[in-house]
Amino acid sequence: MRVLVTGAAGFLGSHLCAWYVREGHDVIGMDSLLTGTLDRVNDLLPLENFTFEHYDVTDYIHVPGPLDLILHFASPASPIDYLEYPIETLTVNAIGTHRVLGLSRAKGARLVLASTSEVYGDPHVNPQPETYWGHVNPVGPRGCYDESKRFAEALVSAYERERGVEVRIARIFNCYGPGMRSHDGRAVPAFVTQALAGRPMTVFGDGSQTRSLCYVADLIDCLTRLAISDVTGPVNVGNDAEMTMLELARLIRDLTGSDSEIVFEPLPTDDPKVRRPDITRARETLGWAPTTPLEDGLRETIEFFRENG
Repeated sequence: MRVLVTGAAGFLGSHLCAWYVREGHDVIGMDSLLTGTLDRVNDLLPLENFTFEHYDVTDYIHVPGPLDLILHFASPASPIDYLEYPIETLTVNAIGTHRVLGLSRAKGARLVLASTSEVYGDPHVNPQPETYWGHVNPVGPRGCYDESKRFAEALVSAYERERGVEVRIARIFNCYGPGMRSHDGRAVPAFVTQALAGRPMTVFGDGSQTRSLCYVADLIDCLTRLAISDVTGPVNVGNDAEMTMLELARLIRDLTGSDSEIVFEPLPTDDPKVRRPDITRARETLGWAPTTPLEDGLRETIEFFRENG
């Protein structure tokens, strides 16, 4: 296939590029580098079947030649990024999604939208099935991400119904692994870098809020299965094993051999109290479930941060 990955220099985008390149497909990576970093795709740049374009997908997109698949992963994705760039986040998930839909329609290419568990907001239902409509504050600080992803889902669904564009929607839950930035702002890189440096490990609130963490290789496996499947409508992609943030901090401290103190700070506005996917749909339609034990994935991630600082 000939594949376009937007957000190619992001955490998941770069892993997707690497996977499709390894499988022998021709891959075009596109990224504005607002929050992505070219270091993530450096190993791919010399390869004949990979091309990188420094480009903002909110502009009109022109890709010469045929395209079979578009993976739309362009968007700030961590709170530290979308709180710093709220307007850019809204723009890329609205206008950028509109641009890639136009390209998808022109090329007859299937589009995979990277949506998010944040469409569920601070949920009143746990675990969250795809049928749950969510509990989102549209005017809060996180609304720039939550609502723009909800809009993106509505937009691609309208194009599917009205324009015949083939669409797949992946609602991605918390994931982790090698390639994350140390200053990413999410729990795993924050805890790992703090523990390795012997600094206090910052837990927000009382640490009782929960997350469900999926190792990146498992998540990429699900996304690539979804891309070639006949499954329409949103699909939760993540690990359904839930743990508290305090438990995660203690586990990472143990795995790093750190003696860092755990300290507590106020919970951010609209921070979800629970987060756990119902992955029944992915199990039944894609034959997928995560297989990497949390401790194994965390060890790989810790080793990455040891080597890369």
